[in-house]
Amino acid sequence: MRVQRRSVLAVAVLGTLFFLSQALMPAVIGRAIDTGVAGGDTGALLRWAGVLCALGVLQMVSSVTRHRMAVFNWLSACYRTIQLVTRQTTRLGATLPRRLTAGEVVSVGISDVARIGDVLDILGRGTGSVVAIVVVAALLLATSWPLGLVVLVGVPVILAVAAPLLRPYERREDAHRELVSELNSTATDLVAGLRVLRGVGGEALFAERYRGRSQDVRRAGVRVAWAESRISGAEVLLPGLLVALVTWLGAHFAQDGRITVGQLVAFYGYAVFLVEPLRTIGEMAQKFTKGRVAAGRVCRLLAVEPEIAHTGKRRVDGPAELVDAASGLVVRPGRVTAVAAADPRDAAAVADRLGRYAEGDVTYGGVPLAEVADVRSRVLVAVNEDRLFSGPLRETLAPPGEPRLPLDAAVEAAAAGDVVAGTGLDGHVAEAGREFSGGQRQRLRLVRALAADPEVLVLVEPTSAVDAHTEAAIAERLGRVRSGRTTVIATTSPLVLDRADHVAFVERGAVVAEGTHRDLLDTEPRYAAVVTRGAT
Repeated sequence: MRVQRRSVLAVAVLGTLFFLSQALMPAVIGRAIDTGVAGGDTGALLRWAGVLCALGVLQMVSSVTRHRMAVFNWLSACYRTIQLVTRQTTRLGATLPRRLTAGEVVSVGISDVARIGDVLDILGRGTGSVVAIVVVAALLLATSWPLGLVVLVGVPVILAVAAPLLRPYERREDAHRELVSELNSTATDLVAGLRVLRGVGGEALFAERYRGRSQDVRRAGVRVAWAESRISGAEVLLPGLLVALVTWLGAHFAQDGRITVGQLVAFYGYAVFLVEPLRTIGEMAQKFTKGRVAAGRVCRLLAVEPEIAHTGKRRVDGPAELVDAASGLVVRPGRVTAVAAADPRDAAAVADRLGRYAEGDVTYGGVPLAEVADVRSRVLVAVNEDRLFSGPLRETLAPPGEPRLPLDAAVEAAAAGDVVAGTGLDGHVAEAGREFSGGQRQRLRLVRALAADPEVLVLVEPTSAVDAHTEAAIAERLGRVRSGRTTVIATTSPLVLDRADHVAFVERGAVVAEGTHRDLLDTEPRYAAVVTRGAT
């Protein structure tokens, strides 16, 4: 709103000119009848006809210009809101899916931005309507104070009668908006897990659940429609009653000789004209109600703060030692360190702290990780929940700019040559890589992580969805392609653990044993029980 202040003000001025030009037409017509027709003055008739034509031209020009600028304001408000929401979602990063559902974000980006744009669109016409009503009331008072008084009193009465209809409408609109967000989230989850649902035969169950929520949305929409219909009916009925009253009184005053025939025609024109500005005020109240609900949603999204703030500015010459005090894990530079945890959640927690996705006492080269500059470019955490983007496969796998690790080397290390060959680097990838199997998506995610070639790469269960042969190939090639770089792998796969330079066994959130895979198998029964999936 602040950025678009000038254009909004310009639309308000143009809207005022548009309605004023219409509001003055009945007065001009009345004068033309009284002085030109009834008075028999052809010159006066032509002069007032010229004034009427000038008002028509002003109305046409102001209408076209106002509409163009109103559309500009509508689009600008929508796109600026989308920009703010997009920047905020990017800023939130990993915090976003924890605090907001996908359906909520989708609803903000689709419906709420349009309703905010509607507010700026209606401001011009709404402002002009208010000014026009005041001008018409002044003209009526100057001609006949009883008629002017009827308008001055009638307009506030109409607004007062219509006002109670807005509160239930706003309440129902808010509830409907909430249900739409939940339905969007359900639809997003269904689409993402459709292949799994088909595999386990759960399509009918989830389809019935979606159908039930859809009916809830329909019923809420009907309740909103009932409230909206009452408001729309009031927009027609109440101004119509005022128009009928003004016309009836004007006819009686003309019959009694208190006003002229031209003034009666003017009064009738005023009465007919008032319908549109009064209806516009009702529309403005309705759109402001919707806009208020939408703006509340957007503001709640913008008010969310990242769980982890990235404010570090200290430079650390890498590679350096990475230490997690909470678990006692020490990751030495240039080696492949494996973290095997009795509870997978402990390994995930360690990975989150190492990547600064969770608060923790972690140091990099002796410097607290919170104070290290460019943490995101130095430490990369790759998990199985990462998404593949739609578009050419090459752009999905390679980081922006020149990749630090050749893409073919990353493809070979991830044993993804067959997947890439089947699709082609220029082939199109569907949203979230739906055309690939779980194992293929996992290998493609590993290609993308390796191609980024960060100083520290943290992989969480990177081979959990592939077969043993492919897993052995990845384990053998991973250390070679990451030579000289620091790599942390959270896994309990014996094939991967056997290829690691160092293994840390985590139990109850703390490192309880360290060494090579084979040494730990011989000396640590708890470790052997975890990695061999059985008791010793």
